[in-house]
Amino acid sequence: MYYTLTLNPAIDYIINVETLSTGELNRTVNEKFLPGGKGINVSAVLSSFGVNNIALGFVAGFTGQELERMLYAQNIKSDFIYLTKGNTRINVKIKENNETEINADGPKIEKEDLKKLFKKLNILKNGDFLILSGSIPKSVSQSVYLDIAEYISCKKINLVIDAEKELLLPTLKYCPFLIKPNLYELESIFEKKLLSKEEIVSAARKLQNQGAKNVFVSLGSVGGIFLSEEKEVFFSPAPCGKLINSTGAGDSAVAGFLAQYEKDKNYRNAFLMGICSGSASAFSENLATKEDAETLYRHHIVERLEGEIYEGTDLHNN
Repeated sequence: MYYTLTLNPAIDYIINVETLSTGELNRTVNEKFLPGGKGINVSAVLSSFGVNNIALGFVAGFTGQELERMLYAQNIKSDFIYLTKGNTRINVKIKENNETEINADGPKIEKEDLKKLFKKLNILKNGDFLILSGSIPKSVSQSVYLDIAEYISCKKINLVIDAEKELLLPTLKYCPFLIKPNLYELESIFEKKLLSKEEIVSAARKLQNQGAKNVFVSLGSVGGIFLSEEKEVFFSPAPCGKLINSTGAGDSAVAGFLAQYEKDKNYRNAFLMGICSGSASAFSENLATKEDAETLYRHHIVERLEGEIYEGTDLHNN
């Protein structure tokens, strides 16, 4: 079974306007509501692939009820903990030539609420996957991912972590199955620019040496690099296509990787499906579907990392 955890989920209110003028009346061209949160995005794409999973997290108030209803309508299973105060946040994303985002804080999570979460984690069994994604609310300690990793360490749980430096690094001693930093997060970890494939691979290997089994470095429109626990290194360019929406592309990459790994236990294929799933989301108004990801997958190639693949390429402007 696959479980995703989103500590601070949201309803994303997406507004399209022709022009945005502050201090004046603006009218929308179109608008929509979508479930929000990195773990929820992973659950949505896993569900599209037919991978059985449950979205965990905290919700509150009428917006929490609506979020749960939205997931149910999309056949996404959830088992949320309801908070007694506040409301699940609504994040506003205003799209014109550029995108303006207004993200709310979300409800406060008390210590008793976290105890309920840890109790819920007792249902995980050996061989299950737990995906920890994204940032955390202000009311929760920065050690929460570490605390979770430690709590489940008595079982053989496959831990997947897609989070920033402060949340990720302490968990490495518990040997997560997969971590997925992007290039900028990797540079943040090592506090320097990584300008070549060799430097990226070297940095990723250091994370492996600290405990991570598999490292998937996403490089946006350039593609990605993957280091497996079997000491393989793969590079894949990103498929060609028009960027429509980058939101959720990284989460889709995680989900695509896990869906393919569930299918054939092949790291090369899983990495390729991760790249294609992330691209399928980037080329769409919504998150990747199995059909769109598999179409890209059938036409794509994974190469072993050889030669100067990045020679003359600026990784920071692609």
